[in-house]
Formats: sequence, structure tokens, C-alpha cells
Amino acid sequence: MTPSAFVQPEIQTAARLQGRVVARPLLDPRTRDAMFALLAAHFAGVDRATFDRDLDEKSCAILLEDGAGVLRGFTTMLVYETSAAGTPVSVIYSGDTIVERAWWGSPVLARTWIGAALNVSGDDKPRDVYWLLLTSGFRTYRFLPVFFRDFYPRFDAATRSRQAALLDRLADERFGQQYDAAAGVVRFVRPQVLAPDLITLPEGRMPDPHVAFFLERNPGFVQGDELVCLTRIDEGNLTPAGRRMVGPSVER
Repeated sequence: MTPSAFVQPEIQTAARLQGRVVARPLLDPRTRDAMFALLAAHFAGVDRATFDRDLDEKSCAILLEDGAGVLRGFTTMLVYETSAAGTPVSVIYSGDTIVERAWWGSPVLARTWIGAALNVSGDDKPRDVYWLLLTSGFRTYRFLPVFFRDFYPRFDAATRSRQAALLDRLADERFGQQYDAAAGVVRFVRPQVLAPDLITLPEGRMPDPHVAFFLERNPGFVQGDELVCLTRIDEGNLTPAGRRMVGPSVER
């Protein structure tokens, strides 16, 4: 999958935000500066050299912009193929992700991301496509139960042996000794730590079993530990909320 395959002709719009997928080589210096500034405003431990190095290996970025063209959020994606688990699969690996607090209620990131991911799984290559997600925040982890039926790890189901093996192989291949298989987390040498107000659990969130599970499985998130998660990208694996993100064409 080449980076240009992610460039979509239509812009997804909702709640005054626009989401567009841009191939990484097409990101201009001003956009890269804005991405770094946004990330640094929400994470501690961010440095420009690491940010640029990480971005340069990605396939594309999803940019969320307001009506004036100001960057309000972004995420990066790397798509690659591997046979690390003994069978060829494609992997979508999410990199840096942030949305300004004032725009948390917008569905544009989910809509644009899911559309881009299904674009990968819907090509003519006969193989499975998986999303390899690292998250140091429960808000990002909640993306999984909202939009996907099956994902790992989760509070209400044990990770099946095949999925556990695939998750371990992919994480070990990508992160090496930084991956703690016993804990299921990646501990980077130079972690990015969420700002204090993003680490604090809002009142009323603890009864959410998915949030409670994330906090139990990844207590080191306050130091920037990243929980490794995996889900298969397929229309049939979308929840009703996930199907709404891509419109009626996905309905069966």
C-alpha cells in the first residue's frame, strides 16, 4: 500500500471540523510545525527530533481542521505487511494522536480514520488487516469498544490464543525489548506523558468497565506506558456506531 492510496478526494465534515487524509510526503513544513505544536501542548516529554523521525516513517496523517483551516487534531498511520506470525497480514499502526479538548465531541476523527482503514482492508489483496494500537490514555482505548465488536485485550473476554500470539509477534517485531509481553505494554525509553488534566479520571468515568480495565491493565500510563491493543479491520467487525461512521453503504 503506497502512501498516495490514502489521499481521499472528499473531505469528511461534521461539527465544523473537516478531516482529510494526507500522504506523509505531502505534508508541508507549516503543517508539520502545527502538528508538533499541538502534540507538545498536550504531552510532556515531546521533542522535535523524535517527532520528525516518527512522522517520517508513517504512510499518512489524518488532519482535523476547523473552518478557518486551523489544525485542531491529527493522527498518523503506518501501513505495512508482515509475516511475523507465520502468515501474511497487513498492519495499520497508529502513531501520534491528539485532538484539542474543545473538539472532543466531534465524530470526524473516527469517521475519517475508519474510512481510511477500510480503504486498506478493501483492496484486492487476499489477507487480513489488523490495527495495532498503542495507548497511554483511556480515552483512546475507548475507541475500540465504541466502534469494534472484537478487540484485544478487553475486560469481558480472554484474548484467544491465536490473537494473543499475533499481538505478541507484532509488538515484539516492532518494539523489541521495549515491549513487556507479560504486562502487555510498551515502555519507551523516552515516553510521552499526557498532560496532568488528561491523566485525571473525570468524575463518573470509573463505573465504565472498559475504563476500569484499562487502568488495571496499564497502571503505568501515568508515566507514559502504552497498552498494546489489536483488532481486525473488517466491515463485519464494526459495531452499529462504527457502521454509522462510514454511512449506509456498509449496512447489510
